[in-house]
Amino acid sequence: MADAPQTPDGRDYRDTVFLPDTPFPMRGGLPKKEPEILAAWGDLYADLRKQRQAEGAPLFVLHDGPPYANGDIHIGHALNKTLKDFVVRSQFLLGNDVDYVPGWDCHGLPIEWKIEEQFRAKARRKDEVSKAEFRQACRDYAAGWIDVQREQFKRLGIVGNWDGRYATMDFATEAAIVKEFHKFKNSGQLYRGSKPVMWSPVERTALADAEIEYHEHNSPTIWVKFPVTGATDDHPDDLLAFRHATPAIVIWTTTPWTIPANRAISYGPEIDYGLYEVTALEEGLEFEPWAKPGDRLILADKLAEEVFKAAKIAGWTRVDAVNPSGLECAHPLAALHPGFGYSVPLLAGDHVTDEAGTGFVHTAPGHGADDYEVWRAHGHHEIPDTVDPDGAYYEHVPLFGGLKVLETEGKKTGKFGPANPAVMEKLIEAGTLLARGRMDHSYPHSWRSKAPVIFRNTPQWFVRLDGEHGLRDKALAAIDATTFHPAGGRNRIRSMVETRPDWLISRQRAWGTPLAMFVDRQTGQPLHDDAVDARIVEAVQAEGADAWFTRPDSDFLGAGHDPDRYEKVEDILDVWFDSGCTHAFTIEGRADSKWPADLYLEGSDQHRGWFQSSLLEACGTRGRAPYEAVLTHGFTLDENGEKMSKSKGNTVNPLTVINESGADILRLWVSVVDYAEDQRIGKQILQTTVDAYRKLRNTVRYLLGALNGFDEAERLTDLDQFPPLERYILHRLWELDGEVRAAYARYDFQDVVRPVLEFCSGDLSALYFDIRKDSLYCDRPDSLKRRAVRTVMDEVFTRLTAWLAPLTPFTMEEAWTTRFPEAGSNCARVIPATPAEWENTAEAARWAKVDTVLEEVNDALEAARRDKLIGGAWTPGPRSRPPQTPSAPSDGLDPAEVFRTSGAELSAGETAVTVKVADAPKCRRCWRRMPDFSESSGLCGRCEDAVAAIDAGR
Repeated sequence: MADAPQTPDGRDYRDTVFLPDTPFPMRGGLPKKEPEILAAWGDLYADLRKQRQAEGAPLFVLHDGPPYANGDIHIGHALNKTLKDFVVRSQFLLGNDVDYVPGWDCHGLPIEWKIEEQFRAKARRKDEVSKAEFRQACRDYAAGWIDVQREQFKRLGIVGNWDGRYATMDFATEAAIVKEFHKFKNSGQLYRGSKPVMWSPVERTALADAEIEYHEHNSPTIWVKFPVTGATDDHPDDLLAFRHATPAIVIWTTTPWTIPANRAISYGPEIDYGLYEVTALEEGLEFEPWAKPGDRLILADKLAEEVFKAAKIAGWTRVDAVNPSGLECAHPLAALHPGFGYSVPLLAGDHVTDEAGTGFVHTAPGHGADDYEVWRAHGHHEIPDTVDPDGAYYEHVPLFGGLKVLETEGKKTGKFGPANPAVMEKLIEAGTLLARGRMDHSYPHSWRSKAPVIFRNTPQWFVRLDGEHGLRDKALAAIDATTFHPAGGRNRIRSMVETRPDWLISRQRAWGTPLAMFVDRQTGQPLHDDAVDARIVEAVQAEGADAWFTRPDSDFLGAGHDPDRYEKVEDILDVWFDSGCTHAFTIEGRADSKWPADLYLEGSDQHRGWFQSSLLEACGTRGRAPYEAVLTHGFTLDENGEKMSKSKGNTVNPLTVINESGADILRLWVSVVDYAEDQRIGKQILQTTVDAYRKLRNTVRYLLGALNGFDEAERLTDLDQFPPLERYILHRLWELDGEVRAAYARYDFQDVVRPVLEFCSGDLSALYFDIRKDSLYCDRPDSLKRRAVRTVMDEVFTRLTAWLAPLTPFTMEEAWTTRFPEAGSNCARVIPATPAEWENTAEAARWAKVDTVLEEVNDALEAARRDKLIGGAWTPGPRSRPPQTPSAPSDGLDPAEVFRTSGAELSAGETAVTVKVADAPKCRRCWRRMPDFSESSGLCGRCEDAVAAIDAGR
């Protein structure tokens, strides 16, 4: 209505048309507006809790998995914390009281490394710094990043008990962790064992399964001959013809450096083995093979040909079948040094297969879990120490003392050292190397340093999973009793717990919570004394874990124990044990919380991390999981589906997105993606999100403008007075209300935002607003139809601002306070009750049919515009003839109003739409061409009546 609607005598009707009017801007300006809203909220979370507690609302507990206090937040943080905020805000919206205490993980190697770097920059080595000074520097570093990340999370709109936040380095927290550790110690679930564990020479500490990730690695491969020296007495005499040539058992390995630690060879009892004699070698080679005609080799029959190919053997004869049971071999380096002069027995092992290799497994019990288990199962208890904590051979290792397996300093840090080539050269010298090569395979790396790890025998402390306490069985039962979102998470964590080894909980580092206990030097057992434990916990509570390292032993042992008899354990706890205890000091025992939590929510990698450590800790101390349900999300990739990397330059910084577009844009992206799978983000995807946001904002803005001046006196309450279209929109509100509540209850935020956005763009913008703008702008203010329109729009606004409050809280807050500046925060509302009588499936079915006809009419009108037969929507007149069909009932509907034309005729039996130009003059107020046009006023009858009513009311 850009033209001034004037009468022939010059009257301007513009001030009689009710155009939308609102101060709510079209452009969001979120980067500037959101901080203002945050300031206005104040401590919104505390206010919401007080309100719900005063209402006696049910309690919902979301326990926060702690991010690491190291560096600015990244897009993974933003996704995770936003999803948690969706849960918190939606539970408040559903009428619950919500306990959510954000927390931080503060101990561990990344921070320790940073502090080591800082001291090195000051020309101070770590061993020149007191433990107290070093730990304080770590504490200060973590505290600084907690402050930074907390403000960044707040800027995202995350609500929670920020003032009551937890951190694993707080004194009270460290005391609580020690107390939980003592429960394992005193219950007998803790033991010290010397066994091979995954060890990081670069980090100089043991690592647990949850700290390992696998990367492709190119390793040397070798086939090694172990000469057979004899057999046990019960071995058949005719098994081997030793008189012809000494046979050798052949093994294959990708870790040549473990050969000096070999103590046995494992074989598979169900595998068929044969004795093979070499008859010919490949010719025309650039080198001479190490095999010779006449060599006799024992191999798995299924793998013999592969081995011969690797060794360049062209001809062979199978001499006989072989049963390896009872055979003994010489070490392949025995000829070079008497230190390798021991016998190497053949041991049956279920872990041996004939899928790859030779069918025999070189067994170094100090460097492999299977090797260790089969060695112990055959009655052997001594475990050789071959490699030191720095990844070098001990000096006592013959031929190789001091050589590095892995480099731990300088530019080559994390690379394999000279040990592998040195071992291969000595095998060649001894005449026992049959072949060698290289292969790409998956190899374990530390997820922190990204450096390869090794299996290394070392005394460590473990929590026993099996035995009389049955921790594994308790954990599996707890998994079965837990709800998982998505459901597949149950099988994933269950398979991990079923097969995982005992929980390795000790680490050889400085920054962390100690295994604060004493061990009897005579018995090797931990001291069980409640008074000693109480003194330890009390000291840590008062001074932090530093007290364990700085106070004399006598302060803890008291008068009843001789300090000389006890060893103070100064290892620190696995950081997963720290975070696995968070339920014990964050939610348990608090008056305004409850245990167990209703929900744990983290990335899917936490099935082997926090979910699992929390499960084991709680099952070990309380007999059940600390959660009722677990929700997991995927990882965030770039727009091409590739992993984000700073080196690739494909990262998306959430702080940049917030500064450029606003937090609500990032939050809307989180709400739209399927978080259960890996998600993608980038400039194009964010632009799509901005477009969706703009449509949503325009919908809210139109409602605000259309509802300007609406009050309760104008509201219609009798449903019978509502036209069919209004009853249809109310039905859609009833329908959406059920969908939204159910989706929030099952944490399915995509099923909230998508139907609501479709409702805004389809039912509202494309249908309802377009049809009703004529009535809204031009009907007299007291007409029942206009009152019905504004009543329905009020109901729509009331629900939209509630439904979307958890997802786009800044925008919905701005909209709500624009209309109701004195009504308090939109975030404090619950979803309004939706009357059951709004359900109207018959009206919904009718409008589905009307929509089919409307499509045909719109196509015909668009074609007429292209042909310049008509101009605006109101140009077609009363002789427009959309078809009257059974699929388009029109009872109670004005077809011209629905089609947005000046008139319409429905004729039974027609199958096409005919567009005719209306011959009536155009009303100067509503622009419709109506037969009841008044020449004197220039208005149609409807507008004359409206203007008269408006003039009378002035």
